[in-house]
Amino acid sequence: MIHLFHGSNIPIEVIDFSFCHKGKDFGRGFYLSDNLEQAEKMAKLVTYREEFGEPTVSSFMFDESCMTNGILSVKRFDSYSAEWANFIIQNRTHKQDTNIHSYDIIYGPIANDTVGVQIRRFMQQYIDVERLIEELKYIHPTFQYYFGTETALQYLKKIK
Repeated sequence: MIHLFHGSNIPIEVIDFSFCHKGKDFGRGFYLSDNLEQAEKMAKLVTYREEFGEPTVSSFMFDESCMTNGILSVKRFDSYSAEWANFIIQNRTHKQDTNIHSYDIIYGPIANDTVGVQIRRFMQQYIDVERLIEELKYIHPTFQYYFGTETALQYLKKIK
């Protein structure tokens, strides 16, 4: 079991996918980090962006055995790569309510503001994928966990 955090402008008691936004790194779903500092930064950002609420970090325990036992459909990106960048771009530009993939859980680096600049440069064809990956190597990644299905949520337990 590992401890995961979700930063928001409200406490999360029950995860409701209808509140999840489309066009995110791994698609429409619920995102967490094992990095408390990252979750705190996200809580402040969301509160600022939404202009209401208070920065709040909700805590969960996650039974990560489901990522390797074959029960769920899981995708892992253990580092920045061309595959990861293309997947992020596809998800960020997809504006439909349904996702472009059927993964229950995805684990991979967060495309933070610094990474976002590099991705935009790539999308605008200022740099090629090899240069993108080379530039991303110098950024210390923070990882995120994406939960995209009700089945995946069964492996999260809210900490009161």
